[in-house]
Amino acid sequence: MTTSISHAWALTHLARALASGEVTSSALVAMFKARIATLDREYHAIRTLDAQAEALAAIMDAEHADGGSRGPLHGLPILIKDNIDTATMPTTAGSLALADTYAAKDAPVVTQLKDGGALILGKTNLSEWANFRSTRSTSGWSSLGGQVRNAHDLGRTPGGSSSGSAVAVALGFCAGAVGTETDGSVVGPAAMNGIVGIKPTVGLVNAAGIIPIAVSQDTAGPMTRTVADGRALLAGMLDTRNTSGQIMATELRSTRASGGGLTGARIGVARAYCGYHDELDEVFNSTLARLANAGATIVDPVDVAAAEEMRPHERLVMAYEFKAGLNAYFDGRPQNTAPQSLEDLIAFNALHAGKAMPYFKQELLEAAAACGPLSDPEYVAARQRCIELARGSIDTAHVEHNLDAIVAPTASPAWAIDWVCGDNRKGGASAPAAIAGYPHVTVPMGWVRHLPVGLSLFTTAMRDAELLVLAETFEGVRDA
Repeated sequence: MTTSISHAWALTHLARALASGEVTSSALVAMFKARIATLDREYHAIRTLDAQAEALAAIMDAEHADGGSRGPLHGLPILIKDNIDTATMPTTAGSLALADTYAAKDAPVVTQLKDGGALILGKTNLSEWANFRSTRSTSGWSSLGGQVRNAHDLGRTPGGSSSGSAVAVALGFCAGAVGTETDGSVVGPAAMNGIVGIKPTVGLVNAAGIIPIAVSQDTAGPMTRTVADGRALLAGMLDTRNTSGQIMATELRSTRASGGGLTGARIGVARAYCGYHDELDEVFNSTLARLANAGATIVDPVDVAAAEEMRPHERLVMAYEFKAGLNAYFDGRPQNTAPQSLEDLIAFNALHAGKAMPYFKQELLEAAAACGPLSDPEYVAARQRCIELARGSIDTAHVEHNLDAIVAPTASPAWAIDWVCGDNRKGGASAPAAIAGYPHVTVPMGWVRHLPVGLSLFTTAMRDAELLVLAETFEGVRDA
C-alpha cells in the first residue's frame, strides 16, 4: 500500500521544503532515483530517466541558494508520459517503431513546465500508442517497456494509457507526473492506483508535440497525490499564451477549498455510469451519503448520455482524427526517424510482428488508415453527434438542476492482467467529459477489498478551478 507516503511526499509539501531549504533538488532526485532502482524492476513504470537530471538539480539548488526561483515548481522532479516530445530523451509512445528516436524539440507543455522551474526527471511507460492499436489490447503494455503493473497488486492492471505515470506517483517515484487523455487515460489509471488525476478542459494545455489520437479530445493532465498538488501542477502546464490559459492559471492559484464544506453545492449523480460492480456501488453510495452529510444537495439521478450510445460515433471520430493527426505529427519529426506515416507504422509492425504484436494486433491502426479526410461527411456527422450527446446532456443536466458538478464511480476495481483475452473492463465514467472536452477530476474515494477506487467529478467547459475546489473539499470530507 502507498498511503503512508501520500502526504509526506506531496508535491506542495516538497515545494515548501525546497523553498525553506529543508531539502534540495539534488537530494530529491537521488531519493526518487533510488526508489525507482529498488522498486521499478517489478512495476515497469519508467521508460527512461534523463541523464541530465543531476546536473539540472545542481543548477536549481544554486539558484535557490542565491534567492532565485523560476516559479512555483522550481526544482521539483516531475515525470512525463512517453508520448510527449522531449529534446533530451526519446519519444516513443512505447513502440518499437520509434525506439531511440528523438523529437526536434520539447513539446510546448514541457517548455511551460521547465519555464516554471520543474525538473523533468524522466519519462513513463504507457499503453502502446496510448491504447489506440487494438480492440483486444492490454492496458499498460508496450513493446518497448513491457507490462506496467498496478501499484497495489502486481497481478492486476494499472489502467491505461497513462499507466506508468499513475504507478510512479503511487509508488513515490516523483513529486508529480503528467499523463495524457483522450478518453479515460488519465482518470482511469489514477483511480486504479489510488491517486488524483485531472483532465482539464480541452485546449487549456497546448497539445502540440504530444503524439495524437483525436485532436477534439486530446489533452495532457496532472497525476498527483492530492488535489492541491494537481492544481499546482496544472497551473504550471497551462498555455498562458492565450487568454483562457491566463485566466485559468489565475483562478487555480487563487481558489482553494473553504472551511464551509459542501454546504450549498448541488451535485448530480450519473446513474448510467453505475451498476457494473456491486461492491463499487456500495462505496459510491456511501460516498454520496458523506457528501450529503457535509451539506451538499444530491440530485439523484441526472440524465447523462450513456457511453454505449456515444461510443460508435466516438470511434469514428478517433479513427479519422488519428490518421490526420499522426501523419501531421510524423511530418514534424526529423526525417531520419522512422516511420514517416501511419502506413509506415502499420508496415513496420507487420514486419516485426513477433516483437511488436505478440499479444494483440493493430486493427485500430488499419481502420484509421482506411479513413478519408476530415471533410468526409461520415466524420462530420459523427463529430456533430458526439457534441450533441456529450455536451448536450452535460449542459442540460447542469441547467435543469442548477448543478455544480456531476459524479460517478471513475472505473471498476483493477482487473487481472490478461495477455490472452485483453482488458476485462466492466465500466467507467470517462466518456461524457472526454467526448465533450470538459474538465474531469478523479479523487480516491475508498477501497474494494485491497484495491483503490475513485470518485469522478465532471462539469461544463472552463469550470476547472471550481471543480477542483469541490474535489479538494471532498478530500477533507473523506478524511474526516
